[in-house]
Amino acid sequence: MLETKNLTIRFGGHVAVDHVSCAFAPGTLTAIVGPNGAGKTTYFNLISGQLPASEGQVLLDGEDITALPAPLRTRRGLGRAFQLTQLFPNLTVRENVRLAIQAREAGRGQGGGLGGVDLLRVWLDRQTWIAEAQAILQQVRLADKHDVHASALPHGDQRKLEVAMLIALDPKVFMFDEPTAGMSVDEVPVILDLIRALKQRRDCTILLVEHKMDVVRELSDRIIVLHNGQLVADGEPATVIASPVVQQAYLGMAAEEPA
Repeated sequence: MLETKNLTIRFGGHVAVDHVSCAFAPGTLTAIVGPNGAGKTTYFNLISGQLPASEGQVLLDGEDITALPAPLRTRRGLGRAFQLTQLFPNLTVRENVRLAIQAREAGRGQGGGLGGVDLLRVWLDRQTWIAEAQAILQQVRLADKHDVHASALPHGDQRKLEVAMLIALDPKVFMFDEPTAGMSVDEVPVILDLIRALKQRRDCTILLVEHKMDVVRELSDRIIVLHNGQLVADGEPATVIASPVVQQAYLGMAAEEPA
């Protein structure tokens, strides 16, 4: 479903992502790990279109989308949850999710336009979107805060809202960049349960950047490791975690392994 070929970006003389080639199949969750500064988030930014590639290609369903800006990649089916939350702070929780649903339907050619207006259809569409938004908020345990402005939410709830918006977009590829960062211990299971549910669908591709190795072990079907911008390991979780190159590159990983 998703593939990068020799994907590279340079900042002056520094190569942040260095000719990374990798393919990601539907129905799989791939964890992308590596030490700080390894190029994980930069690789995400290249895939989602936040950064332009210096070399290489990004392909979605076999189509080269390298030249497309981020909004058009989203319309083609790339969904991204950021390490730092990206919300509409002055809108309510439900309106944030409703707008994501409306954007999804507009991209599919349904609703959102007012040319040759059918006011009843517009009203019915809006009611349908509101109902769907409320159902998604129930999944992320924010239904009771649907009328709260996003800016007033604590950090953990803002992360849950961002995941709700990503679910509302219903992309082909879900990209999670440290989705549990800054969350309390009690809040983390909500996000992990949502990612497990997405895995069970088997019709989408999931990419996960995550530092918590217990999360990586539990959720991933495959791990790829970046180090100094290069792909240094790729395979099943147990094999990759045990490999000497990962033990050396991913600082602290060896200490987490059971005796």
